[in-house]
Amino acid sequence: MRRIYLDYNASTPIDPAVANAMRPFLDDHYGNPSSGHWASTGAKAGIETARGQTAALFGCESDEIVFTSGGSEANNFALKGACFTLRAKGDHIVTTAIEHPAIIEPCRFLERLGVNVTYLPVDGAGLIEPDDLRKAITSRTVLVSVMHANNEVGTIQPIEDIARIAHEHGVLFHTDAAQSAGKVATDVNALGVDLLSVAGHKLYAPKGVGALFVRRGVSLEPLIHGAGHEGGRRAGTESALLAVGLGKACELARDLSPMDRVCELRDHFWRELRERFGDRVALNGHPVHRLPNTLNVSFVGRIGAEVLARLDGVAASTGSACHSGRVTLSPVLEAMGVAPHVGMGAIRFSLGRGTTRDEIDAVIEGLSDALGAAN
Repeated sequence: MRRIYLDYNASTPIDPAVANAMRPFLDDHYGNPSSGHWASTGAKAGIETARGQTAALFGCESDEIVFTSGGSEANNFALKGACFTLRAKGDHIVTTAIEHPAIIEPCRFLERLGVNVTYLPVDGAGLIEPDDLRKAITSRTVLVSVMHANNEVGTIQPIEDIARIAHEHGVLFHTDAAQSAGKVATDVNALGVDLLSVAGHKLYAPKGVGALFVRRGVSLEPLIHGAGHEGGRRAGTESALLAVGLGKACELARDLSPMDRVCELRDHFWRELRERFGDRVALNGHPVHRLPNTLNVSFVGRIGAEVLARLDGVAASTGSACHSGRVTLSPVLEAMGVAPHVGMGAIRFSLGRGTTRDEIDAVIEGLSDALGAAN
């Protein structure tokens, strides 16, 4: 098969408009943005324009955006910064069992420092039960962190309800929006969040840049100490080049209409798979409350990596790993209670703005040739 990219949840190409916005910052505007002379003016202006563009995507103020090196740093800043700042108040975090490693691993680190972490379970569709959160919060809870949308199965959590419960108990609420930004609405006031993370390379911006929304009045101990960059919240000379890329990507992402076409392609993909493979294919994740671009399916009784290998040239991700002849499910599918004989055949196809109907049809035909249709 020809090369077809269906791994947009892993990373996106840089949008041409983003590359064009960045280009002047490769050749000029080389001054330190914090300097007070002519060489810094262009870099400083570029960063502040980008900050405004990023803030506009999330419906917040420019001074509530902190640029970071990516989603992982933004998540680490939110979790560690809140715990270190509020250590006199409490030592408990609530999160979920299906978070990205950029949340799970900082939580494991904080546990080694004596922080207690509760990992909420999810149902078979990947949703948490808000009442479970109510029961988990204690007088020592300082932060609740629940991802907006899952990177593997695309399930979207009821963030508004979860944030409301956290605030009823006087607890900060953070969400990892790396997968949802640019695909569904991410207005921080509508969601009710205090902290929100974004990763540039999931959003048609370059790798190496991200941002954390920090609501006014919320104080976080910095991860990186030094000079007073980013309002004293993240030391280190800012990269105008990367900030401008993220800003332009966020500006483009405000228009969600391209996701309508992507969603139609995803639904067409799923209908064709069901028609051709019947009960030999199963959907992983919520059938309705999920990202418009994400289709995680299991080829029952098969091994996902082997199925994907037969689609030579198709870039996608599997939901299981094979080590020494033994297949293990991803922590997400395991937490959802997916049966091993189903989960081992999982493949995540994640579509993007560049995906075409012709590409989807080619993959469908490739799967039919490789596995044989149901009829």
